[in-house]
Amino acid sequence: MRKIRGCAFVSLDGVMQAPGGPTEDPTGGFAYGGWLPQFFDEGVGEAIDAFFAKPYDLLLGRRTYDIFAAYWPYVGQDPAGHGELFELTGKDEGEAAAMQMGADFTAATKYVVTGGEQDLPWSNSVRVRSIGELAAIKAGEGPDLLIQGSSTLYPQLIAADLLDRLTLMIFPAILGQGKRLLGDGPAARSMRLLDQKTTGSGAIVATYEPAGDIGANWAGPEIVSEREVARRAAMAEDRW
Repeated sequence: MRKIRGCAFVSLDGVMQAPGGPTEDPTGGFAYGGWLPQFFDEGVGEAIDAFFAKPYDLLLGRRTYDIFAAYWPYVGQDPAGHGELFELTGKDEGEAAAMQMGADFTAATKYVVTGGEQDLPWSNSVRVRSIGELAAIKAGEGPDLLIQGSSTLYPQLIAADLLDRLTLMIFPAILGQGKRLLGDGPAARSMRLLDQKTTGSGAIVATYEPAGDIGANWAGPEIVSEREVARRAAMAEDRW
């Protein structure tokens, strides 16, 4: 059986929208596209390399697919599609890494979870119409399915017990608006920390796996004082 592993760039307040650039995803009036590069350092690069180190397929939501398909196949080439190299901004080592990632993403099978009929023109793209269909793909043979971005997938995967591992790269930024990692309504789950480190820029890289349901227990002895009885009554009557 294959595993589904996610990796998300998030701010301290859980926003993961448009980390890479100003035009990546301004939907909803998001004003901070490109918020991540100022925090990118060697430790973050090493964590990304480790996430993609083994053979993989990609698992993407439709909008993240659109973003990737318009960018990664063209890294190092003329965006008009003439196949000619064009000048990239940034250091040579970073450019080479981006070109390699673009080639690797293009070669990987890309499973796109969408109920629509939009064209999927990037090579090796496969439409997945439901979480049930994805569960069957996961149960088959092949490399792990890796998620990058795709905030809409996580609540569905957690609810269906399909997410095996989650790496969060938490950056020292508070954005105040934007799409958040888990959105609204994911199933309640506890998580177990597998590994964590802090990079020079202050980013925290933490990897988790599911650890079962959330319990409801007292942290200390239960005390039902007169004041507590009154407080509970106020809550029940919507006066609290």
